[in-house]
Amino acid sequence: MSRIKQFEMPDLGEGLTEGEILKWLVTVGDDIELNQPIVEVETAKAAVEIPAKWAGRVATLFCDEGTVVAVGTPIIAIDTDPGAGDLPDPPAEGGGQGAAAGRTPVLVGYGPRTTAAKRRPRRVTTPPPAETTPEPAPVAVAVVVPAASVHAPVLAKPPVRKLARDLGVDLHGLAGTGPLGSITRADVQGAVEAATVPARPDVQFGESREQRVPVKGVRKLIAENMVASAFSAPHVTEFLTVDVTRGMRALDRLREQREWREVRVSPLLLVAKASLLALARHPMINSSWDGDAIVVKDYVNLGIAAATDRGLIVPNIKDAARLPLRELADELNELVRTARAGRATPSDMAGGTFTITNVGIYGIDAGTPILPPGESAILAFGAVRETPWAHKGKVKVRQVTTLSLSFDHRIIDGELGSKFLADIGRFLTDPEAALLAWS
Repeated sequence: MSRIKQFEMPDLGEGLTEGEILKWLVTVGDDIELNQPIVEVETAKAAVEIPAKWAGRVATLFCDEGTVVAVGTPIIAIDTDPGAGDLPDPPAEGGGQGAAAGRTPVLVGYGPRTTAAKRRPRRVTTPPPAETTPEPAPVAVAVVVPAASVHAPVLAKPPVRKLARDLGVDLHGLAGTGPLGSITRADVQGAVEAATVPARPDVQFGESREQRVPVKGVRKLIAENMVASAFSAPHVTEFLTVDVTRGMRALDRLREQREWREVRVSPLLLVAKASLLALARHPMINSSWDGDAIVVKDYVNLGIAAATDRGLIVPNIKDAARLPLRELADELNELVRTARAGRATPSDMAGGTFTITNVGIYGIDAGTPILPPGESAILAFGAVRETPWAHKGKVKVRQVTTLSLSFDHRIIDGELGSKFLADIGRFLTDPEAALLAWS
């Protein structure tokens, strides 16, 4: 059995057929352990770290960062017995990291080349041979280069690296202004603005102030899903503005409890609990359209829309209705942290049955959200604001918010949607009274 094993782009599930190599976590010559993360890959669902299937030593990296690779294509070769001596047929030199790396370029879907690879032509940074006419020296500004040629060992977070790849900025030519000299998004965007100065006098730049951002990965899937949902499910949106002063006071009392002092308690927790209780009272809301049948679920996978650098994703809390309030709070906090850090996996986002989108954190009062595919309703939670409000015959300053419920009119008629939304509003208006009445 060969000691060199080729690790292929795995099938990450949910019908995914390809992934983009965001960042290699190992280099040629590294000794690695079983299940050690070796590469960060972005699929149409999320960015995930893929672990090694074998322990050993990295022999070859077949794909550059930024390459979109089909499932089943080799991406790395691992020597599973590095102590057995030199290999009789070492990997061919060349590829994205040069002869020292031993990387061989790969055409997606065709496997590694069997002939010696040629080094990619590099930009001229030294004087040309004497028999040619020397070119003028380049202006000392950040140089915009093709993203696939960026291999600089610089300090930058993955979202910043992705932005640089999308905009074609060479991170190696930037001076970082972040912590420990790390490169920030502002540094990358500033390099794009600086690069409008011609690097060579003989290069002419147009007056265009446009840029093309590739549509791929999570952003591409979002576009496809939203178009499919918007033009397949007849949407209806209803709005309800409610006084949530008592609800906010209830959260304050909760925060004062000893067992809750280390827990982040936000209004979203109250909205999530209200939604779960209202779904129990109106189970048809927690359903999906399946051709000739309506599938009503007796479980709630509660989706929370989260904005990330790669686009909007909707991971969900599995079987959320079975969780006590404290566990629901923990799950909500962990879900948001994981999503914003870009660590949500495809399984985290699969199987959602009802979704909440918190537009209030951006200061937005209301909206008309589009249904996630396979769900029949989505709730938008607006900003909680101090507002003049009629209360007990007088106008007082109260804490007020607006709820927006979009639903599939094939499944949910106006009466059912209105009752469901009203129940959520009733809970937020007075949580203690609603709990007593519905228990």
